[in-house]
Amino acid sequence: MANQLDLQEQEQLDELKAFWKQHGNLITWVLTLALLAFAGWNGWNIWQRSQAEKAAALFDELDKAAQAGDAARGTQVFGDMKEHFGRTAYAQQAGLLAAKLQLDKGQADAARASLAWVADNAAEDEYRSIARLRLAALLLDAKQYDDALKQLAGATAPEFAALVADRRGDVLMAQGKKDEAKAAYEAAYKGLDEKTGYRNLVEAKLTAMGAAPAASAASGASR
Repeated sequence: MANQLDLQEQEQLDELKAFWKQHGNLITWVLTLALLAFAGWNGWNIWQRSQAEKAAALFDELDKAAQAGDAARGTQVFGDMKEHFGRTAYAQQAGLLAAKLQLDKGQADAARASLAWVADNAAEDEYRSIARLRLAALLLDAKQYDDALKQLAGATAPEFAALVADRRGDVLMAQGKKDEAKAAYEAAYKGLDEKTGYRNLVEAKLTAMGAAPAASAASGASR
């Protein structure tokens, strides 16, 4: 019986040796690649966390500069964020904050540049749309109407559609295109929630054009 077990064990050992001889290199490579992939994934996560922490620290510096009204420092910090942490969420938030600080200090050109960066580089459509809305307002002030309309055309986040329509109406009015402006304001009015205070502003614009929404509704009902 013992001899039989020894023979069975020897056969299994021989089979294992044969299998390993045939597939051993492949198994070794697969295991090596799996370990390398895990190490790379783990290293990537560690690097991502490190980047986020460093970006957060810089954003905190920018926030302090904004509170102190130090536009020069704010612009410098935002420049560092763009260069080193441009792919982080903090960078797109920093661009909006830097633009506000720059505009408050009368630096319209710098504010436009900051907003343009967010509009072109932000990872999230919401931030890109906010940046384009604000940039369009600055371009409107600078009488760069065509450029303002281009920015609004790129603001595609659905939740900002009504605000985009309202700003488009402002640009079209400045261009003297009253019929198109009226249509844009009407779209904005319809898209805004009734409880939103901003809706009253849009209504005032339509009323000034002789197209008050209430009057239009009453006229439609009578017909």
